[in-house]
Amino acid sequence: MSLAALFNRHEFIARHIGPSDAERAEMLAAVGLPSIDALVDQTLPADIRLNRRLELPSPQPEAEALAALKAVASKNVVNKSFIGLGYYPVLTPTVILRNVLENPGWYTAYTPYQAEIAQGRLEALLNFQQMVIDLTGLEMANASLLDEATAAAEAMAMAKRVSKSKSVSFFVDSRVLPQTLDVMKTRAKYFGFELVSGHPEEAGNGDYFGALFQYPGEAGDLIDLTPHIAAIKAKGGVVAVAADVMALVALKSPAEMGADIALGNTQRFGVPMGFGGPHAAYFAFKDEMKRSAPGRIIGVSIDAKGKTALRMALQTREQHIRREKANSNICTSQVLLANIAGLYAVYHGAEGVQRIAARIHRLAAIFAHAVKEAGGKLVFDRFFDTVQVDAPKADAIYAAALAAGYNLRRVGKTVLGVAFHEAATEADLAKLIELFTGKPADIAALDAAAQDAIPAALKRESAILTHPVFNTHHSEHEMLRYMKKLENRDLAMNHSMISLGSCTMKLNATSEMIPITWPEFANMHPFAPREQTVGYLQLIEGLQTQLKAITGFDAISMQPNSGAQGEYAGLLAISRYHESCGEGHRDICLIPQSAHGTNPATAQMMNMQVVVVKCDDAGNVDVADLKAKAEQHAAKLAALMITYPSTHGVFEQGIKQICEIVHAHGGQVYMDGANLNAQVGLTRPADIGADVSHMNLHKTFCIPHGGGGPGMGPIGLKAHLAPFIANHVVAPVPGAVEGQTAVSAAPFGSASILPISYMYIAMMGAEGMKQATENALLSANYLATRLAEHFPVLYTGANGRVAHECIIDLRPLKAASGVTEVDVAKRLMDYGFHAPTMSFPVPGTLMIEPTESEPKAELDRFIAAMASIRAEIDQVQSGAWPADNNPLCNAPHSKADIAGDWNRPYSREQGLFPLPYVLENKFWPSVNRIDDVYGDRNVVCSCPGMENYA
Repeated sequence: MSLAALFNRHEFIARHIGPSDAERAEMLAAVGLPSIDALVDQTLPADIRLNRRLELPSPQPEAEALAALKAVASKNVVNKSFIGLGYYPVLTPTVILRNVLENPGWYTAYTPYQAEIAQGRLEALLNFQQMVIDLTGLEMANASLLDEATAAAEAMAMAKRVSKSKSVSFFVDSRVLPQTLDVMKTRAKYFGFELVSGHPEEAGNGDYFGALFQYPGEAGDLIDLTPHIAAIKAKGGVVAVAADVMALVALKSPAEMGADIALGNTQRFGVPMGFGGPHAAYFAFKDEMKRSAPGRIIGVSIDAKGKTALRMALQTREQHIRREKANSNICTSQVLLANIAGLYAVYHGAEGVQRIAARIHRLAAIFAHAVKEAGGKLVFDRFFDTVQVDAPKADAIYAAALAAGYNLRRVGKTVLGVAFHEAATEADLAKLIELFTGKPADIAALDAAAQDAIPAALKRESAILTHPVFNTHHSEHEMLRYMKKLENRDLAMNHSMISLGSCTMKLNATSEMIPITWPEFANMHPFAPREQTVGYLQLIEGLQTQLKAITGFDAISMQPNSGAQGEYAGLLAISRYHESCGEGHRDICLIPQSAHGTNPATAQMMNMQVVVVKCDDAGNVDVADLKAKAEQHAAKLAALMITYPSTHGVFEQGIKQICEIVHAHGGQVYMDGANLNAQVGLTRPADIGADVSHMNLHKTFCIPHGGGGPGMGPIGLKAHLAPFIANHVVAPVPGAVEGQTAVSAAPFGSASILPISYMYIAMMGAEGMKQATENALLSANYLATRLAEHFPVLYTGANGRVAHECIIDLRPLKAASGVTEVDVAKRLMDYGFHAPTMSFPVPGTLMIEPTESEPKAELDRFIAAMASIRAEIDQVQSGAWPADNNPLCNAPHSKADIAGDWNRPYSREQGLFPLPYVLENKFWPSVNRIDDVYGDRNVVCSCPGMENYA
């Protein structure tokens, strides 16, 4: 063997792709084909095939790729950040860092749609909601949103839904964070709202359906918002307050000032800045508004035995139910980051976070006192953590601070801002005082003399974090065991395959994950001087180049921080393009019946009219219906939103013709990128005819699901749409048009998780990326072939093949036996599997996507489980088991079923250990089947009461 072969530079490809060469041969034999090429030929239309090598480098071994990225990261200069503006250095408790952020038991879990095997993260999210309720004083909270700016935009939309005012004007505090206003301008334009910005004192001068106030203001100033909130509400308006989560520990709550909604970023509770994200936004509201709230609410319900159990309440996939009538297109949250923030509160408790907040304020107060004592001038005397100084020698101070390793905020020609934070030390305080006063600081003397700068009327008097969960786990042993207990209640990918169609749950390799906690990436402020972010910009530009090669697009916008945000950014670019052509009246969006529910919801948010296109009996877009509707609406046609391969799991033969029809009638083609993982290396969206497409980096490109977030949804655009990408008011995006408003709070979205996708592509290379797609097709067709022996496969392509996923139809069995798709989903838990996607896109079905990463043995275990379940359905259908007392309707079986009475017509062993492999690696659901109806009728989104801890 040659030396080159011994180095095996392609080794990672085999680490990522599950089946071995021998196993692939067995799988091909099962589907009746001689080669992968033959499968691809039968699956993809010939006229869209790429037929050439991707323009990507050859694969790098893991160690080499890590070393190369470390060299890029080293180009970043990580100064001590005192910039503020919504982002602060933190001290992540290392017990949380190691056991949650770096733990695949937490970061590879899926969205908790199957609540019985998600009780751990649901409890962690309930803690998060309780923390938010305590800090804001409001009655309900959701399980997080994407970032503070988009949460503010969601609050504005929610205010319009619930306000009694007929006005279309919304008041925005001029003290709001600039990035928040930037995003709100984008949303308001297409909602048809008029934004009026002014000082809170001006709020009572107009007629507004709602208002947003900042607390503290973006400059750090503190004012009592009570009278200004009352002025808006007196005229029927709804008031939201964007409040700093750490400041709320020390300040009077928004609810006590009369707010209806409170929102903000929880980044300060242990989540690194990460150049802008991901971070969990919080969103709290009055109980009466719960059915109009965006996002997910974790609710308390009961299981079949009457035990307290948790689930997602009200908002479970509400886009797929209400579609264009949905409250929002947000179908995700920032679960992993919300869990970290909530666990931060659990670890520190009320006393701990109060000490941290008090320390932050004390540092700021001492600094302010020192500056004033030295003859300096403060812009505001009342503040929590941010001090603005009007200094004639601001240029010299700023430069000296940079030289000393400190980043300050440049506010104006003579004004500098200094934002203190949890990680600031006494030495930092002394150095900053010296920089501003020109003389050494006697901290002890200044501490004795300095007065607090929070007005007495704004000091918090109400208690926070009184629940037992926040007062129990303060030693590291207690905290470690609590987190492990929660982890054990969740089925994640470190236990078994998660085969959800449309939500590719593939391997998140350790070498991809390691860089996200490197300080060069984790500790960077998104508004740091550009000369300090050279490494980040090189990473981002490198990833953009990779994605251009993979998709064929001319430009990539990295700002959208979720797939739904990518959809919005894509339609935004289309609308801006039409406006630039003098055709702003184009507002018809064609959407196939099979589309993801976020598609019509996004179109509605862009003030587009949704026209539904039929699908034929084979699940494909009805081209004749599409053509007729494109002709009918030609004068106003804006876009077609289409998923490819289709949501039904097939490569439609007529996709090029579909794109040509839309273009011929003046429309643009938006391709939903949820299924891009079936295209990479074989075809490209831009070559097919798409003008813009979002890419789910958290799916195709290996960013983990995190239990329901984080994610990234960058968009690719053809050249004519490229000028219309989102820019950023604070940190302009290279190549973007000046003045173009933003879609997310940070210029590059959730930048700290981009190294994951960068590493994946670098280690796979051109060869590996194509092989991954080919193996995803093979695994899906292998499953479809084997499962077809037991269940009908609903849709196949022209040659009887599926794409990367397949849909099995349970409706005939349901009609014959009474066993439902829900029963099958819950019974799979007893076999150690998470259910496939249930009842989407077709009610009564399961959509299964195995991905390329699962080994054949895991696929075979899943097939065995489904075959066993089919035999159990036969037992019900034949009458051997009663319809109301069988392993399916009683599933899942929990630990509570091990002992006690067993009045069932099947054995305990059959219920708990239905196949031999289960005994070797049993996953125990911690509750029995949860009562969804009870949970929605009795919505409680806070932790169970004290009596539960007696």
